[in-house]
Amino acid sequence: MAQQLADRRDIDFVIWEQFNGEAYLKAGDYAEFNRKTCDMIINEARSLAIKEIFPTLSESDTVGVKFENGTVTVPETFPPLYKLILEGEWNNLMVSPEMGGQGAPPFISAAATEYFMAANWALFTYATLGCSTAGMIYRHGTEEMKKKYVPKLVSGEWGGTMLLTEPQAGTDVGAIETSAVKNEDGTYSITGNKIFITNGEHNLTENIIHPVLARIEGHEPGTRGISIFIVPKYLVNDDGTIGERNDIVCTGVEEKQGIHASATCSMSLGSKGKCIGYLLGQEKQGMKIMFEMMNEARMATGLQAMSYASAAYLIAVNYARERIQSRDILEFKNHAAPSVPIIKHPDVRRNLLWMKALVDGMRSFFYYTGIIGTRSELAEDEEERRVNLGMFSLLTPLIKEYLAAKGYEVCVQAIQVLGGSGYIKEYLVEQYTRDCKITTIYEGCSGVQAMDLLARKLPSDGGKVFGAFLSDIKKTVADAKKIENLAAMAERVEKAADRLGEVAMHLGGMAMEGKIKEAFAHSLPFLHAMGDVIIAWMLLWRASVAAPKIEGAKKSDAAFYEGQVKTAEFFINTSLYQTFGAFDSIKAACAAAIEIPDDGFGGL
Repeated sequence: MAQQLADRRDIDFVIWEQFNGEAYLKAGDYAEFNRKTCDMIINEARSLAIKEIFPTLSESDTVGVKFENGTVTVPETFPPLYKLILEGEWNNLMVSPEMGGQGAPPFISAAATEYFMAANWALFTYATLGCSTAGMIYRHGTEEMKKKYVPKLVSGEWGGTMLLTEPQAGTDVGAIETSAVKNEDGTYSITGNKIFITNGEHNLTENIIHPVLARIEGHEPGTRGISIFIVPKYLVNDDGTIGERNDIVCTGVEEKQGIHASATCSMSLGSKGKCIGYLLGQEKQGMKIMFEMMNEARMATGLQAMSYASAAYLIAVNYARERIQSRDILEFKNHAAPSVPIIKHPDVRRNLLWMKALVDGMRSFFYYTGIIGTRSELAEDEEERRVNLGMFSLLTPLIKEYLAAKGYEVCVQAIQVLGGSGYIKEYLVEQYTRDCKITTIYEGCSGVQAMDLLARKLPSDGGKVFGAFLSDIKKTVADAKKIENLAAMAERVEKAADRLGEVAMHLGGMAMEGKIKEAFAHSLPFLHAMGDVIIAWMLLWRASVAAPKIEGAKKSDAAFYEGQVKTAEFFINTSLYQTFGAFDSIKAACAAAIEIPDDGFGGL
């Protein structure tokens, strides 16, 4: 059974038909890109991912990384493939040309990245994380910093990280204890310990550039007193050559449930009193600068989960087509009837269509958000920039959490479709499920995303951004109502959007009444319900594009387009029932989780 990793036909539909990518190319700053060029890029990414990178996925999971005497060795299959990624500049596809990247449209970068993440996320992240580090330096560093670090980070010659978490300070970043003392030459001596550092140490690059959150000696506690520093593994001479080893070392790697080929490191800074750091930006700007990178990471995490879900779904649907098991249910009493592929069984079909609805909807949601984010960067009109930036900010916690949670659920259901075969390592759904779980945890866990949505994003700009978001849904609803067989679905999505707005106002009212803990106890169910409405919106949008094309289309396209309509019908007429129930539950605002005594949870 050949592995597809991602559905190319569906990717093309989203880019060129749902979001009219050719018009976007003409309107944006993409003179070097046309549809032919973009298709070629996706084809090449798909070929490299499937033929070269994907065969390493299972083996690298078994081998993992090796830690010895402060050094981390990646699987031996990685270095030659790392070189291939860099030679093709796949690591900097969406990075701006000004920084040395290719400046590809967001949907093309997303499509290529889908394939690479599903093929081997750990390998691809070694190559790409440095671009995020470069972005921070490019936006906030001195000219000397930009010259020293940005080109080699963007090219992948050097690696990059983000040193944030500490043993005593996970989500509570303000509790970090890493300190910085200013030296006479303007550098800083850094002392502290960091944990859970992705790519903190490895043997793929000659240098690793670490952005480090630390508190300058004497600055106030909490997040306001935090600054950010550039701490190279090896100091860099003025001419750009590698200098002496800096006093930052890896003290261990974590044994994780999944992503075993990714080096998750504990890092010690200044154990010998000689860790040199360079202030990035101004003092006390650490959190502001760090969150720029964090938002990129949250988008990437959503795409990671969706990529796993897509690959797991494709394994499941292809397995269901090939696995012969039991008679057709209408022939159940006929013992002479032949067994049929399990895709013929109603419950398997229901499960597969649920998975397809989530994967299709999540893909459209991610690509849409990426386009919104790029529009906010390219807009010349200040009002247009503000609206798009607000929308991107509103959707980011949903991309991170909803895609992570639902992506994991899709992987779990892929195991269910394969049955016992899904629970063993012969089929990769077992690994995808293990690897996917981390996406609900790192870069801000589920509860953090829900708090961000409720406390910061919904009230943004006096609620105007959320209002604009609801208006966009209504535009799709209005278009779909003009298509006869979509009108009833459109009305149901409209009701869901209205209900979403009503419950959002109710939660806001609870907070204003002083019932803050009660409101936040329901913030995650609200985020997931809002995500359901977005998926329904995206699927309705897909159906409104596909439905008029069914008649007259060639057989394969007609089946694809009809599949879009049926997928929307299924989700809107089945899953949204649960969403309406979730809205009722949230509005009822049960306070039991707040009122139960600490000792009432048991376990004593």
